[in-house]
Amino acid sequence: MKLNKEDLLLYAVTDRKWLHGKSLKSQVEESLKGGVTCVQLREKYMKEEDFYLEALEIKELCKKYSCPFIINDNVGVAIKCGADGVHVGQDDMVASCVREIIGQDKILGVSVQTVEQAIKAEKMGADYIGVGAVFSTDSKDDAKYVDKETLKAICKNINIPVIAIGGISKDNILELAGTGIVGIAVISAIYGEKNICQATEHLKKATENMLEVK
Repeated sequence: MKLNKEDLLLYAVTDRKWLHGKSLKSQVEESLKGGVTCVQLREKYMKEEDFYLEALEIKELCKKYSCPFIINDNVGVAIKCGADGVHVGQDDMVASCVREIIGQDKILGVSVQTVEQAIKAEKMGADYIGVGAVFSTDSKDDAKYVDKETLKAICKNINIPVIAIGGISKDNILELAGTGIVGIAVISAIYGEKNICQATEHLKKATENMLEVK
């Protein structure tokens, strides 16, 4: 699948922490109705077979809304379920190995915190870069802080799209204006809200407004 930078405008990452009795499928569908442009299924503690079955379900949902579907970290599940791509962090499988396994037709995203890591990821075949955490976040305990100047430098030094992640909300998103990113990735700003569809619509509009500020 060819990745367009528009696909990265509002990138939603799932998290069971925010289910509160609801199904993940229903939450993801609400976010799709609200306008998310990419969905990443993130399951760090689920059994492999359960992860695979869930991935099949969410993949079909994303297909219905013509939205790219990415699997976090688990290359095996991504291939088996036919996901559009894989996203890996610095402590996961090396990006070049992932690219070799998934081939050239799948999307590969890589999380970075430094310019050096970003340049390396691009050389290893990444299609886009996720940079963060750009603000403090409760969604990832091990998230390292990346300041705005580093984010700008990363965007200037690579030729693939960059998205920001980590603690982003409608209240602080304007602080990312002019950094060079093409979009944002969020977890709680969508899935932690009571009205997911409405929260997504508002955040998407806020993201579009932020990108218009130079």
